[in-house]
Amino acid sequence: MTVTNLAVTTEMGSVHVGPMVGGVAATLAFFAVGIAVLTAGFAMLDALTPGNLRRQVYVEKNPNAAILLGANHLALAIVVITAILTSSDGFAQGIVDSLVYGVVGVVLQAAALAIMNVLLPGRLVTLVGEPRMCGAAWAVAITLFSVGLVNAAALS
Repeated sequence: MTVTNLAVTTEMGSVHVGPMVGGVAATLAFFAVGIAVLTAGFAMLDALTPGNLRRQVYVEKNPNAAILLGANHLALAIVVITAILTSSDGFAQGIVDSLVYGVVGVVLQAAALAIMNVLLPGRLVTLVGEPRMCGAAWAVAITLFSVGLVNAAALS
């Protein structure tokens, strides 16, 4: 068997760089919004709890402080993700939407922590200074995470 006219054609197509550059710029901008909201959430939690939260988590390795910080970050990350996914299709408006809803998330997390401190026995934020892991830290953490879920679901 002989093959006389064998030809291989490959379609390379074209690459449109403009939309990709715009997409990368949008990714970086939305990422910056997310980091800003998480930073604001950290500052809020640090302000509402006794002592230096960063030191307690990363130097003293306090498990209760780490549990609260982790839950707060997870809750705010869900809020930011939802804000980004439901934001306006316009780039500038989408960034503003995500930032505003992220800040609302931080405020709601602070309000939830303040309400828990009033309604529940003892000052829950003082448990951050406890050197041994305690159940109250998990209860507060799960409540903060739940508030974040409700906040994310309520975004419109």
